[in-house]
Amino acid sequence: MTGTVKQQRQQRRGAGGPLRRVQIGNALSAFGSGFTMPYMFVYVDQVRGLGSLAAGMVFTVFALAALAVLPFTGRGIDRYGPRPVLLAGAGLAGTGAFAFGHATGTPALLVSSFLFGAGVTTCQPALATMIVRCSTAATRSHAFALQFTLVNLGMGIGALVGGQIVNVADPASLTRLFTIEAATFLGLALVTGTARIPTAQLSVVQGKNDGPTGLRALFADKAMVRLSILAGLIFFTCYGQFESGVAAFATDTVGTAPSTLGFAIGANAVTIVVLQMFMVRITARRRRTTAMAAAGLVWLGAWAMALVAGLIRTEAMAATVAIVSIYALFGVGESLLAPTMGPIVADLAPARLLGTYNAGYALVKQIAIAIGPAVGVLLVGSGTWPLYLAAMAGSTLLIVLLALRVRPYLTAEQDNAAPAVVRTPAPVRELQTAA
Repeated sequence: MTGTVKQQRQQRRGAGGPLRRVQIGNALSAFGSGFTMPYMFVYVDQVRGLGSLAAGMVFTVFALAALAVLPFTGRGIDRYGPRPVLLAGAGLAGTGAFAFGHATGTPALLVSSFLFGAGVTTCQPALATMIVRCSTAATRSHAFALQFTLVNLGMGIGALVGGQIVNVADPASLTRLFTIEAATFLGLALVTGTARIPTAQLSVVQGKNDGPTGLRALFADKAMVRLSILAGLIFFTCYGQFESGVAAFATDTVGTAPSTLGFAIGANAVTIVVLQMFMVRITARRRRTTAMAAAGLVWLGAWAMALVAGLIRTEAMAATVAIVSIYALFGVGESLLAPTMGPIVADLAPARLLGTYNAGYALVKQIAIAIGPAVGVLLVGSGTWPLYLAAMAGSTLLIVLLALRVRPYLTAEQDNAAPAVVRTPAPVRELQTAA
């Protein structure tokens, strides 16, 4: 009887102890990223005196590391489980961060940047897979939403604390910064890498063991292909512009002071923290595709506010309010997406390919976030800010359309549709073969 009660409680709440350790790991990883990411450019450019070209190469190598390791990361998770992969990723990231803080020349910085980027990227799908395994279908949206909240809190606190340590005139302060980040990855390995991760609660579709494997399975799954295209557009249009295109537009075109821009980014984080759990309750009663389309509509409002800021940029106070509103509206849309995107990927993935699906999703994210800033800064920097806003608004409108177009390829369970909506059960299939 006791075992039955315990199993029922886990069905309702998920695996509480391991899940808490996974979420602490998410917060630690995000804290480390916020702790150092804003200061990597200035560290290479000014502290080590290697110039902006070397700093740009460091960021390029950091991004390329993700493309190099993610295909193998998914395969490793599926074969060995998320724990060993997380430990390997934490070890790589910690080694890279420590070496980065002690490197003085360009070659050493590039090598350490690759290790750093490979480690951080390896940890992401491993943590996502752990969340899936530690949650049930009923608790998964809440778990992913909590992860998103903790990531934003961790990055915000990390950036705040890191800013108190950084002193461009004192290279030792930056070395100390990256050494502390290396220690946070050690903490990630100790707290989360040693957690006992239970087996996920699976649907009939997810439990099947036949069919294609690896990347072939992703390309054969019509729903996953369409979701990946949608996710790429989302990350390109929102996350890829957040700290680059919009920031360049605010400072160069509108004339927003850097301190005000920092306040706007803070408004984004506060919006997410305040609204996230409220959005979980709202999205729990609606289709996930509806929530994604709604996020696109909210972001259309953000780009409308950007147009207002560009038109009234001579009115400093009004333009400032418009810029802050852009980031706040981005936060509203992000809060709608957090309980939807991760759970859909988890529900689409067969159990044997959960790591591959999470790694594929992370790969799409990394590519979009790498391309987004280049396009945004190029358009804004060339002085064609109306074209930039038009392109982003058009991409956002496409997000709304694609979110609704992916609906027919999802089952009622995957789309979180109410049981009453489903009149005839769809045939059970593991993968929908792409035409």
